[in-house]
Amino acid sequence: MDITLSPIIAGAMNWGVWQANFTTKQMATMIHSCLDHGISTFDHADIYGGYTTEADFGKGFAQSGIAREKIQLISKCGIQHTIGNRPTKIKHYDYSKEYIVWSAENSLKFLQTEYLDLLLLHRPSPLMQPDEIAEAVEKLKKEGKIKAFGLSNFTNNQTDLIRSRTEVFGNQIEFSATHIEPMLDGSLDYMMVNNIRPMAWSPIGSVFKEHNDQTHRLKLLMAELVAKYEVSADVVLLAWIMQHPAGVVPVSGSTSAERLKNQMKATQIKLDLEDWFAVWTESIGNKVP
Repeated sequence: MDITLSPIIAGAMNWGVWQANFTTKQMATMIHSCLDHGISTFDHADIYGGYTTEADFGKGFAQSGIAREKIQLISKCGIQHTIGNRPTKIKHYDYSKEYIVWSAENSLKFLQTEYLDLLLLHRPSPLMQPDEIAEAVEKLKKEGKIKAFGLSNFTNNQTDLIRSRTEVFGNQIEFSATHIEPMLDGSLDYMMVNNIRPMAWSPIGSVFKEHNDQTHRLKLLMAELVAKYEVSADVVLLAWIMQHPAGVVPVSGSTSAERLKNQMKATQIKLDLEDWFAVWTESIGNKVP
């Protein structure tokens, strides 16, 4: 089943105890603010907040009074982490049918919803059995607990393995001006050919998080492009990845309602061709190949 995602996805990873620690009321306000500005898709994973953020968001969503059909909920499963209140001794991945179903049902309970629009496998495991994964997916779909299924951080070959047994809607990958590999290693081309929707986590990259030659070059360029397009640097960086013909949907990790509102300007601008290639040039520090 095809589903519609908003042009930018609100990543809720840091809405809980990992950073913003929103109250229930603040969660509800954030969800309303996102909707007011055209962001209707919210990205989760069971491990966020040490397995607490989904429940915190769910309480906020329940308090918001927003109709379920107005939003899209994504969650990810499969990582058994040592954080939180689980008795896990070593971080590992579990893609047994039983665990996938159990994890999805937990997400439904915590998010206070009857279905997920999209369930993703969080990271690939060498031990994953595609038949067992497909059985879990088909069971969840048949019971109306998920609308669509996808992957996160999977290579093309790993995606082919899963696609040989069940339909894959999308793949959530790292892609930004400081992490351009998916543009060069065939990942985005592969998704275009196979009608798989790319979603990009950390879409602004490390431009303002790290201090190195690459980020220095990009900051200098951003100063020029900010003046030219009259938008902030994060909007330029989002517009850059969104201009790729694969139809990349950024997952913004911002916890600021005002910043999320501002980032939606990225849907309204198109970089001139030479400006787009200038970002690539400064990313690699040389003329493009």
